[in-house]
Amino acid sequence: MRAALVFDLDGTLIDSQPDIHAAANRLLAEEGLPTLSYAAVRGMIGYGVPHLIDHLLAAAGVPADPARAALLVRRYEAGYEDAVDLTRPYPWVPETLERLASAGHPMGLCTNKPMAAVRSVLAHLKLAQFFPVIVAGDSLPLRKPDPAPLHTAIVALGGGVAVYVGDHEVDALTARAAGVPFVLYTEGYRLTPAVALAGRAFADWRVLPGLVAALQASPVKARN
Repeated sequence: MRAALVFDLDGTLIDSQPDIHAAANRLLAEEGLPTLSYAAVRGMIGYGVPHLIDHLLAAAGVPADPARAALLVRRYEAGYEDAVDLTRPYPWVPETLERLASAGHPMGLCTNKPMAAVRSVLAHLKLAQFFPVIVAGDSLPLRKPDPAPLHTAIVALGGGVAVYVGDHEVDALTARAAGVPFVLYTEGYRLTPAVALAGRAFADWRVLPGLVAALQASPVKARN
């Protein structure tokens, strides 16, 4: 049986930072708060919308206010649901997903992005057909790096041997907590040197099928 492949989304399959940055600054401007640089927002991506909002407010010098933060989470999610115009798949992603699907790998997503936004961007980029299983940031009470979302995705894909592909520290932590081999896409949003996150890494999506084949041939856990 082919290994099940579970992917992160933002920073792994797609470069969504331009839309995230635009949506974040739009919300800050509406609140009368200073907007943030591209680099500043980049460092806040990966842990889900509540984390992003908390860090946006902190960066703007706003004291902790859970009620205000919860309201802004809802407003951000409502505005971000259709924010897809600036988002693109990374080079060779569609072609590589086609190769992996043709080789018989069950594939799914495990992401901290809200489900409505996930479905919207997958439809926009014509990638939805590759992912019959999606575990999003609002699918369960817990988000990555808790292992529950990744375990849920693997079970939904039929269980057995699985590999998690991601770009970020949170993905490496999730894979480690779940006991699942991890493969790092190095061109995403991580802040840590690649060598500290994974024993297997790639910068060109065309390389991934070979890495997956090697993992399946020698099912020794990747260093997570």
